[in-house]
Amino acid sequence: MSSNIEKLKKKFGAAIIDSHSFRGDDTIIIKKYSVLDVCRFLKEENDLDFNFMMDLTVVDYLNQKGHNERFEVVYHFYSLNHNHRIRVKAPVSEKDCTIDSIVPLWIGANWFEREAYDMYGIKFNNHPDLRRILLYEEFEGYPLRKDYPITKRQPLIGPKN
Repeated sequence: MSSNIEKLKKKFGAAIIDSHSFRGDDTIIIKKYSVLDVCRFLKEENDLDFNFMMDLTVVDYLNQKGHNERFEVVYHFYSLNHNHRIRVKAPVSEKDCTIDSIVPLWIGANWFEREAYDMYGIKFNNHPDLRRILLYEEFEGYPLRKDYPITKRQPLIGPKN
């Protein structure tokens, strides 16, 4: 186990569901309520210094065994100063499809979170401007969900008067 994961387990033991490290690629799975605290620690702790949020995405585990929740929000962070990276995963249920926004820590998360909202319907609490970014406002549904019907017709948008 890496020293980064050990530090996180020491600080957030109850919030960490699982962790692993493979070939220098660290991953922790956390409870969604702790995402802001864990991310703040990753960014502000001098030994960690994850100052670059590389990516944020969502995985839809619809009807897959081994996953208690339908969705998983996945974050990738990198430390420019220490040359190490970590992946943080947070399971999110379909019933309560929300998680806290990390925009207060990394302003660049803004558009990533909007894309996750637009494509999967994940709502980011306290996001400064959570609205569709790729699709028009009247678009119905979330096209990257595995149960989205590929033949679904969308309302037509005409010229505004």
